[in-house]
Amino acid sequence: MPNDDTLVAGALAAWKTALDRADKFFTNQDAAGLEKQVAPDRNRLIYLWGHLSAIHDRMLSLLSLGVRVHPEFDDIFLGTPDRTTELPPLEVIRAWWSEVNTRLNEGMARFSSDDWLARHASVSEEDFAKEPLRNRFSILLSRTNHLSYHIGQTALVRE
Repeated sequence: MPNDDTLVAGALAAWKTALDRADKFFTNQDAAGLEKQVAPDRNRLIYLWGHLSAIHDRMLSLLSLGVRVHPEFDDIFLGTPDRTTELPPLEVIRAWWSEVNTRLNEGMARFSSDDWLARHASVSEEDFAKEPLRNRFSILLSRTNHLSYHIGQTALVRE
């Protein structure tokens, strides 16, 4: 396996591990469990789940994998703090999470190493020529770190 393929395989394995951990945690929570806060006066688990879904939804267009599922939820989960607006129903968040991550994983599995090193959708050709590290691979790495950070927050929830 060439070096580029090995690096991509390692990064994808880290993504899948983090995603599996988050999926197991969130999908095994009931409505009452998702109302718990990571710390007093901090985000509830339901909000974190929606936040991660919104970030992953943005990845679809950022990686040029298709249109977003629920861009209208950006204001709720990316633009305002928890408990300042009404959240979508739990069933909607649950379905959204599943659809977005299925589409992401299927799309990312089709990428070659060269595809990963291509520019992502929010950088212009001119800027990419100056900063080639603004590529799809950097998105995978940063979003894996973001996901892992929030998985760590779930460990703070008291039973």
